[in-house]
Amino acid sequence: MSDKHQTEPIGDVDVDTEADPGGDPSVPAPGTRLSGLALGIDVGGTGVKAALVDLATAKLVSPRVRERTPQPSTPEAVAATIASVVTKVLLGQDTPGELPVGCGLPGIVKNGRLASAANIDPGWVGWPATDNIGAAIGRPVLIINDADAAGMAELAYGAAEGRMGTVLLLTLGTGIGSALFIDGHLVPNTEFGHLEFHGQDAETLISGAARERRKLGWKVWARQFNEYLARVELYFSPDLIIFGGGVSKEWAKWGRMVKTRAEVVTARYLNTSGIIGAAWAAGAVVGGGVAAAGDLLAAGMPDDALGMSSVDDPGASRPHDDG
Repeated sequence: MSDKHQTEPIGDVDVDTEADPGGDPSVPAPGTRLSGLALGIDVGGTGVKAALVDLATAKLVSPRVRERTPQPSTPEAVAATIASVVTKVLLGQDTPGELPVGCGLPGIVKNGRLASAANIDPGWVGWPATDNIGAAIGRPVLIINDADAAGMAELAYGAAEGRMGTVLLLTLGTGIGSALFIDGHLVPNTEFGHLEFHGQDAETLISGAARERRKLGWKVWARQFNEYLARVELYFSPDLIIFGGGVSKEWAKWGRMVKTRAEVVTARYLNTSGIIGAAWAAGAVVGGGVAAAGDLLAAGMPDDALGMSSVDDPGASRPHDDG
């Protein structure tokens, strides 16, 4: 039997559709402090964004580049867009060869692939995202649920920094993303936007996009959102709820109408949270200062458990500039 894998072209790169997907990302311990640079990528239903991040400060040290998510948002088409965005971010930048790269994707991440596809083409389910995105950009990449990445930004640098107890981040935009932390530890892939609500996925009725599609005023929308919030609160009893995403920018219009027993704040990082969190997660694994890959290997964690794609020489191949 031949061991040659099927490949598909993405731009100038042939990607392996049967590649070893690698493992799931390792979540840094609470209070992990990092330094150096990392590249964060945030893939959403409407846009693909990326920037270089200073891991010591969470500041973006490059332009934040955004391109529209292609429609249909097949994995091959999105990977090509990711490569284009990354090329523009890195153009003219002095970056280390082993630059950590993290990519947030809208779905449940298991073994380097998506096990679900939220607001993105269903062809992503089971596609070897870790290796194929890494091949498209010419660098190893760690993939992570997009809302978990946003939550990590708030955990490391923002509204959840140093907070114990149960902390819940809800991102309200195209859909509803969620990140749940218990005493600083992430419970990954929660996807609370897909809880049943009036017979449908909650996000189809009360996300930011749903509010606009249904032409709901803030008062009516807030009343329905409070019903959903009460369900979430019943299940998880959060001590702190952080609201992020596009709707959080309009906090002055609806924040006073939120009803919950928990402390409520808006996210410190809005449009950049997914970028920052993905960069931080990758930096912790690759070696941004603490919890370097070598430390994890020394502790007995196999290489493929790092959730990184297997590009042989991450410094030798870079995305080329199409002009």
